[in-house]
Amino acid sequence: MPRFPTALTLALTGFLLAGCGGKQQSAGGVDALEKSFVEVVNLGFLDVNLYVLRGSSRVKIGSVSGNSTVRLEIPRTFVNPGLPVRFLADPIGSSRTPYSAEIPVFPGGTITLRIPPI
Repeated sequence: MPRFPTALTLALTGFLLAGCGGKQQSAGGVDALEKSFVEVVNLGFLDVNLYVLRGSSRVKIGSVSGNSTVRLEIPRTFVNPGLPVRFLADPIGSSRTPYSAEIPVFPGGTITLRIPPI
């Protein structure tokens, strides 16, 4: 497999859908309490600040230490099945800032993002 040093390797783990019992529903029928997450696996040694992007909007959702895995919540304003998002991994101490491909985020979903060594 070719290696692209500035590309993020994405592995979608499938979208985990929670059951619908006992939760409030919004007017649109989408569960108002379901949170969406990104599980970040940082395979590099550098700590990384992770941002979620859509259009010109960029929001920091957390930091991931080198050689660790963290589960971060995606802000609800970025969770819309019809509008994909991208992720930006900004390594602390490096000038490279790799982006992910655009992917849809669903309410209650979990995405796994693997950051290769940079």
